[in-house]
Amino acid sequence: MIVALAISVSLFGGLATWLFMTTGAFFIWAAFVAWACFFQSGGDANAFKTTIISNAFGVFVAWATALAIATIGGGPIVGASVVAVSIALYILAAHLKPFASIPAVTYGYACTFAYVTQNADAFVPKVLLSLSMRNALWVIPWSMIIGACFAYASATFASWLQNKALGPRMEPV
Repeated sequence: MIVALAISVSLFGGLATWLFMTTGAFFIWAAFVAWACFFQSGGDANAFKTTIISNAFGVFVAWATALAIATIGGGPIVGASVVAVSIALYILAAHLKPFASIPAVTYGYACTFAYVTQNADAFVPKVLLSLSMRNALWVIPWSMIIGACFAYASATFASWLQNKALGPRMEPV
């Protein structure tokens, strides 16, 4: 299955990269994080659902945290305290089945903070509350959702390749 997966993910990865580079609207790095999350979560239909829901929840928590930090100000100690509280909250949310994958929530959270901390103009209330694609609440989850879709497609194609095109292989004795 590893050969089929290598072929499939490389083809879909190239296609996704071309699409993201052509449109310039989304972030391929966030898509690849969601892609990895999908396979880490099991690589099936349930993993697809877990990836999208948990990544999006992580994005939302990080966005709300960034908005609080940008609004309150107060420097590194206040910012670190707000982050600490938000992390405790999203881990406690794992008691709810849709948010039970703490790693998947963390990936969404981390991608959001990667974006806002590397784009100072996106880490301001005006942008965080806008309906623009500069708002992390829009651009990061869509990047991750598209990545999860490519992941699901690559897993489906790899399965087809393994079962139809490459054929079953005899296991060594």
